[in-house]
Amino acid sequence: MTADQMVAVYGAYGHTGRFVVARLRERGYLPVLCGRDAGRLQALATASPTGPAPRPAAVDDPAALDRALAGAAAVINCAGPFATTAAPVIEAALRAGIPYVDVAAEIEANLDTFTHFGARARAAKTAVVPAMAFYGGLGDLLVTAAMGDWTDAEEAHVAYGLSGWHPTAGTRAAGAVSRRRREGRGVRFTQGRLEYHQDELPTLTWPFPEPMGPRAVVGDFTMADVVTIPRHLDIPEVHTCMTVEAARDLADPGTPAPAPADEHGRSAQTFLVDAVVRRGGRERRATATGRDIYAVTAPLAVEAVERLLTGRTRTSGVASAGEIFDAPAFLRSLSPHISLDISPDATPAARPGTARSAGSHRHDAGPRRTVE
Repeated sequence: MTADQMVAVYGAYGHTGRFVVARLRERGYLPVLCGRDAGRLQALATASPTGPAPRPAAVDDPAALDRALAGAAAVINCAGPFATTAAPVIEAALRAGIPYVDVAAEIEANLDTFTHFGARARAAKTAVVPAMAFYGGLGDLLVTAAMGDWTDAEEAHVAYGLSGWHPTAGTRAAGAVSRRRREGRGVRFTQGRLEYHQDELPTLTWPFPEPMGPRAVVGDFTMADVVTIPRHLDIPEVHTCMTVEAARDLADPGTPAPAPADEHGRSAQTFLVDAVVRRGGRERRATATGRDIYAVTAPLAVEAVERLLTGRTRTSGVASAGEIFDAPAFLRSLSPHISLDISPDATPAARPGTARSAGSHRHDAGPRRTVE
């Protein structure tokens, strides 16, 4: 990395964008503050006047986006809904010949990125890494690390143990776009493909490791992991679940946005992400614990940029986190922000709920997940 290398942050003034800007500065980069709202960009720049002048750019103005990315070594897109912002910013990154990273949790937006930009990014020998965030990126890295030397597995589960969830305005807006796109239906990855459904979601018990222990979860609460994991791992059943408290918070329109609770601006929210893969009666597991799902997205995205710019990658084109990076090494690099445990083969624990529950395939009445 060159000292003071510039990295554009589109949506720099948003809740996650501010964490990303702070983390870039800690790592010695010069953030280029970009986004759609010139006033909010200027306010952010005034509060911390070091670095280049802010660069406002609407997503429907290619020339402005080109000016926003001029001279930058990479771009991190933090501006949702990504159904609106991802494609224009990726186009600008391809024109500039620089890597693109985003923090999209929207399933359809991530699918669009893989579908529409794979061939072009490979031809340009440019990396595009969607969902490099708590949802989509962290789960993919954990599952990939848990796989170890396995080349395939029968099923993967990512269980989200959140103490609660105070969603940002951006999270709510992105969720609304996703629900409209799928006409209110749920979605799941089963039998090797994504499918939409109208099923009621079950409440089950997931055996989280200590100190959390068994907790009630909403099954088939589908997150971006069902896009990122199957892109590179041969696993026909990929499922996610969410602690009932967090799912309830998200569903309640009156739940307030996250409030800072420490000097870094992090909320008091804690998490435990439990990734389990199973094959032939054997089970492997990787878990990560930490604080504040929005704050921890910043080191994920910034570490991705660092590795892209220093050539520590496995492929080019559009790729998920576990595909393009060395998953165990990447996770270990996050040690100041998460605690990590990658377990060797173990005897599978009791399946959640009943004998046929979150650990089983769809025809065994496993949980049916929905996207938020």
